[in-house]
Amino acid sequence: MVLGIDISKEWIDAHLLPQETSWRVLNNAKELKSWVKQLPHGITLAVMEATGGLETQPAIALAQATIPTAIVNPMRIRSFAVAMGQKAKSDPIDARLIADFGVRVAPKAKTLPDEEQASLREMIVRRRQLVDNRVAEMNRLGSMRSKQVQRSIKAHILWLSKQIDKIEQQLEDTIKNSPLWLNNEQLLITVPGIGSVTARSTLTHFPELGKLSGKEIGSLGGLAPFTRDSGKWKGKRFIGGGRKDARSALYMATLTATRCNPEISKFYLHLTGQGKPHKVAITACMRKMLTIMNAIVRDQKPWRKCA
Repeated sequence: MVLGIDISKEWIDAHLLPQETSWRVLNNAKELKSWVKQLPHGITLAVMEATGGLETQPAIALAQATIPTAIVNPMRIRSFAVAMGQKAKSDPIDARLIADFGVRVAPKAKTLPDEEQASLREMIVRRRQLVDNRVAEMNRLGSMRSKQVQRSIKAHILWLSKQIDKIEQQLEDTIKNSPLWLNNEQLLITVPGIGSVTARSTLTHFPELGKLSGKEIGSLGGLAPFTRDSGKWKGKRFIGGGRKDARSALYMATLTATRCNPEISKFYLHLTGQGKPHKVAITACMRKMLTIMNAIVRDQKPWRKCA
């Protein structure tokens, strides 16, 4: 049995194949938990689209019920609809289409974040938003001549700084209360170039860390190159998809690692020495960094013992 779920802010529409059973459920933790308990036994896969965070509560409810769940790129569903000649569109129709996609394509179920991971992820995303806003305000401050505007910007920068300090303290407190999280973070920051922010971002955005192969975790991060070949024509390889927030943090950590991490530095110099462009070399180093982090969490050994 495959369950397809179409998600909106207020509710979800779900459709079960081959039973052809449909539901509409309010998209909140209480209603979803009650609904999942009533689902028939034997569901082998639930499929839903990535919707910028709206999928979190349904994913948590399904994970707690140990129902394998795949969260897929919406473009894959749209392409499938076109291929199937499906032109009509409504929430119930989309739910059945997603279930049909699950039956025919069988996307791989991923480990989903539990409530603690979801909470940490939201706090990390919020911290990044606040930091970005502070940087923007500091850039504006240098171009303003009006004293009144300068005072307004400085006040806002001060407020943003206090909010960043507050959310960082909340992150610290949450992680300290979770021995597993604290242990994995401490292991990851043994890697030269990896700090607490990158470690936390990686752990929250990649709950699969340590459970997948190096190739699988690279693909999940959007760091595995795709081919573009046709006949004798050989196109450029490119990356795409993946989890952007975690990749952004990993990018900054990798830049640092090319200077202070002997393994990454050597790899980077090897690639650039072969004539690889800087961006191509950095992307390869990011993939190597993520693979190393995956091995560290898998083996529960610090970097020096894994290298």
